[in-house]
Amino acid sequence: MLRVNEMFPTIQGEANWTGTPSTFIRLQGCPVGCSWCDTKHTWTVSPRKQVSIEEMLAKVDSAPTWAEMSETEVMTAASTMGPRHFVITGGEPCSYDLFLLTANLKTLGSVQVETSGTHEVKVVPGTWVTVSPKIGMAGGLEVRGDAMQRADEIKFPVETAEDIERLEELLSQHPANGRLVWLQPVSQGAEATELCLEACRRNRWRLSLQTHKYAGLR
Repeated sequence: MLRVNEMFPTIQGEANWTGTPSTFIRLQGCPVGCSWCDTKHTWTVSPRKQVSIEEMLAKVDSAPTWAEMSETEVMTAASTMGPRHFVITGGEPCSYDLFLLTANLKTLGSVQVETSGTHEVKVVPGTWVTVSPKIGMAGGLEVRGDAMQRADEIKFPVETAEDIERLEELLSQHPANGRLVWLQPVSQGAEATELCLEACRRNRWRLSLQTHKYAGLR
């Protein structure tokens, strides 16, 4: 069973799939502990916050409520949202075994998983895996080599110059090997954006801006 925080149609606003109409499936629970996380309401799984599937699907706010759903129930609900590119995010979605869910969703369309790289990625072949490696976060979890190797793309949030140094060190251990590397300025800050631009020019990486936020979407 999966604990689902919310499910909604939007556009993917980041990295390779930017601009793609998408159905987001946000799972509850995350042990990583990023200080600048904009979905902290997904961190804890409190039994007191469990709601019905109908209540979860109707929510429009960032609340720590969640509904327990089977993979089949998730697929059925997602099929009514419209967009057939499905983005499984969190929270930390790879704290779950996603093999059955990704298999089910792939019968409907394309599937993407967004993960911190701190858990084993259990998905069916053909799932697009976006690893956003979280290095030195409060939860004390290490970025896994097998997760880095499974990545189809690497998307890295940047707040300071030290963040870029950490990414360069990580990639020296786990090379990108031709996969796209995206830098994403935290909170669209001007200083962070300039740091990203400079590093993209230097390394032939790409800049990812959260275009869904510019469009006023979730």
